[in-house]
Amino acid sequence: MPLSNTQKSDLLLVVVTLMAAISWIFSKESVLLMPPLMFMAVRFLLAGSLLAVIAGPSLRRLSLDQFKRSAGVGLVFGVAMSCWVMGLFHVSHIGEGAFLTSLGVVIVPVIARVIFREEQPLSTWFAIPVAVGGLALLSLKNGFRPEIGQIFFVVAAFIFALYFTLNTRAANQRTVVNRRGETVEKHRVPALPLTSIALLTVGTVTLVESSLLEPWAPTLENVSGMLVMWVVASAVVGTAGRFLLQTYAQSLSTHSHGVVILVLEPVWVALFAAGWFSETMSTTQMAGCGLIFLALLINRWGVISKAIKGWARKQKTT
Repeated sequence: MPLSNTQKSDLLLVVVTLMAAISWIFSKESVLLMPPLMFMAVRFLLAGSLLAVIAGPSLRRLSLDQFKRSAGVGLVFGVAMSCWVMGLFHVSHIGEGAFLTSLGVVIVPVIARVIFREEQPLSTWFAIPVAVGGLALLSLKNGFRPEIGQIFFVVAAFIFALYFTLNTRAANQRTVVNRRGETVEKHRVPALPLTSIALLTVGTVTLVESSLLEPWAPTLENVSGMLVMWVVASAVVGTAGRFLLQTYAQSLSTHSHGVVILVLEPVWVALFAAGWFSETMSTTQMAGCGLIFLALLINRWGVISKAIKGWARKQKTT
């Protein structure tokens, strides 16, 4: 029996979360062998270039305003990824780091409300204190002495929230009023050119940061075949491939419950880290991760409930 487009979308989104999670492993292996910001520059310039080749015709059709908005999204994304990779470089548990980074999903509605005055569901305000409780269990287990890696991940989560909000606004057409009181249509930026410009901007931002902050130059001695493998795998599988597959999966279904599937990413990261790096977590750390995961589910409760009701209706008709 062939799968429906919605079922294909759900299955592909699970694969996307697996690709995103395994990319954490690729990235951690890479930053053990080269400076983190230089790694991000190579990773995102390579991934962005691959997508730009595919998106060539649509890139040429973009207006100057669409290009500027895409680059602006990429600039914020670049700052977020800089904090993320520094967190990855310093953190002692990458599974823990994945849950901290996932706080960005909970923070997105707060950013949208505070900056763009967008109304938010009640579930958002229930999710925030649960997420804060999880954060406290992770970072305050020895008193108020959070690790530097944890701080980087939390800062990255806030900036990711702003990036997610700006990315959504760039990808959707909307009407705005400019400074002169005129109504202006902001045309949507197609997903593929938006992603390729954003990734190239991230690569450019981190390249500049690396040239200013990291005194490292590749030589035959410090560029090994293993390093090349991790960087290429991270760029092709964890970045270009992941975003392409996610865009395709989302195009197969108009249902919004797919976003719930993406919540699986930190769970996969914790499992992969346990298997690959033999990481273990204390009971307190596991409880903190559990609270953050619960906050993600509470935050998406509206979508989850619709998905459950849709599944129940489908079962009744079959």
